Amino acid sequence: MQRKKRILLKVGSNTLTKETDNISRGKIEDIANQIAKLKDTCEFIIVSSGAIAVAKQFVKLESKQEDVFVKQALASIGQPHLIRIYQEIFREYGLLTSQCLLSYSDFEKEESKTNIVNTINVLVNNNYIPIINENDTVATDEIKFGDNDKLGALTASLLKADLFIIATNTNGIYTKESMENGFPRTIEIVEDFNTLKEQIVNSKSSHGSGGMQSKIEAASLAKNAHIETWIVNGLEDHFILNAFENKQPYTRIK
Repeated sequence: MQRKKRILLKVGSNTLTKETDNISRGKIEDIANQIAKLKDTCEFIIVSSGAIAVAKQFVKLESKQEDVFVKQALASIGQPHLIRIYQEIFREYGLLTSQCLLSYSDFEKEESKTNIVNTINVLVNNNYIPIINENDTVATDEIKFGDNDKLGALTASLLKADLFIIATNTNGIYTKESMENGFPRTIEIVEDFNTLKEQIVNSKSSHGSGGMQSKIEAASLAKNAHIETWIVNGLEDHFILNAFENKQPYTRIK
């Protein structure tokens, strides 16, 4: 039997909400539909943001909404709802899911790293798709900065993924000159990483805490682990399939 291609898919808040104030069930359906079509040749591990966005739909906590502890509390409220939405929709496509919560300290201890690898390999080998998020009640790194980009890269590296896909709200990374001109042009293939860093125009996404800078840093971590990174516009329908078939522009960091 041919080994399946292992794909770590990182989905940011802006993608999951389709740049609105609500989680888009349609976008999660789109992801499930694509995974179902690729399941014979690819195995997926998903790092998903969106817990805070889900909670904000139906709860308002009495405090400053930007306070990091409020965001931790919102994440705690929203995480089970986010997983339930994934489970319900993925089940309709014949896909099984599981929840995994990780924090950066888990990547610093050998025992923890071994446990992560063993557990996720068991899940994947039994056709479960792990849905990973930061354990926001004990860690705040990705709440403050990154929108799970770094967590995705660390997980991809630890699990020896063949491909790291970052779903965002742009057609990959644009050249600095084209951004300044107001006509964004995608950098399609990156061979020289140092040259890429010079092109970054940093901007934060409306729901997420990341921005292109955090994606470049994540891609750098993946590159050090010899993993190719694709930065793809997750707002488009069929964005994974389209990227495989070169039907939409995206950035490929070799």
